Amino acid sequence: MNIDLRHLRCFLAVAEEGGFTAAGRRLHLAQPTLTRNIRTLEESLGVRLFERTTRRTELTDKGGKLRDAVAPLLHQLDSVLTDLREGERLRVGFSWGLPEGLSRLATRFTDETGVDVEFVRCDTPLAGLDTGVVDLGLLRGETLPKGLRGVFLYEEPRIAAVPAGWHLADSTRLDWSELAEWPLVINTVSGTTFPDMWQDGSRPVIGAECRNFDEWLEKVAAGLGVGTAPVSAARRYTHPSVRLVPLTGAPTVRAHLAHPSHGAHPQAARFADRAWRAAGELPSGDADGRPKAGV
Repeated sequence: MNIDLRHLRCFLAVAEEGGFTAAGRRLHLAQPTLTRNIRTLEESLGVRLFERTTRRTELTDKGGKLRDAVAPLLHQLDSVLTDLREGERLRVGFSWGLPEGLSRLATRFTDETGVDVEFVRCDTPLAGLDTGVVDLGLLRGETLPKGLRGVFLYEEPRIAAVPAGWHLADSTRLDWSELAEWPLVINTVSGTTFPDMWQDGSRPVIGAECRNFDEWLEKVAAGLGVGTAPVSAARRYTHPSVRLVPLTGAPTVRAHLAHPSHGAHPQAARFADRAWRAAGELPSGDADGRPKAGV
């Protein structure tokens, strides 16, 4: 017989809800899909399970017998599957600037699936995916590296970070091209700003290199050069000796949530899809640092 769990779950929902409309809402299924599953079940069994009229849907005698037999089995199965997920962890890596909305999403995901989401800071080029210590990684860049797949979350503008003692700190706004005249502090591991982003012949010299966001901020504070960062991240990491100046003409920064193309955690793609659907809850910012919904 061509019967699987989805047919039995649809049957039980209609039986318990007393109708197709309420059952469709419970299962988040369109009514034609629900009706098709019930029809397949009835045809496979060769019996009528429901008496349908324009006013009501009632179980037949055989439908009632099937309900009484199936209900405890499916409820027990759901309980076993929930217990199996208990204590399961999904590790999400980030180098810096974890979007605030991602934590709220993680809480909802845990409530719905029973899978705990743990955020892990990893100062590596792929936020821990390259070392295997995380299951998903928040990556910034135009495209995802080979061997990874995932979802695009949002893009946001950059803001300039300049030493507080420099006259640039008094500017109300800077242009991307102006920064080429000053030494640049670059994060070689997880940064998003490099000299080759400017046109050939008008590129900044490297004033200092570092390997994480905290070092980057300290080197700017020490007057070793200027830098840029996504607006939302820069606003969360402040320093008394660094001034953040609105920046025009700069390329935006794209954020992705990625996982390995092969051998990924079974829940990785599911969480990434939830993040993609909730991208509007992940704030980026406009050029002046005001919150803006992710694109």
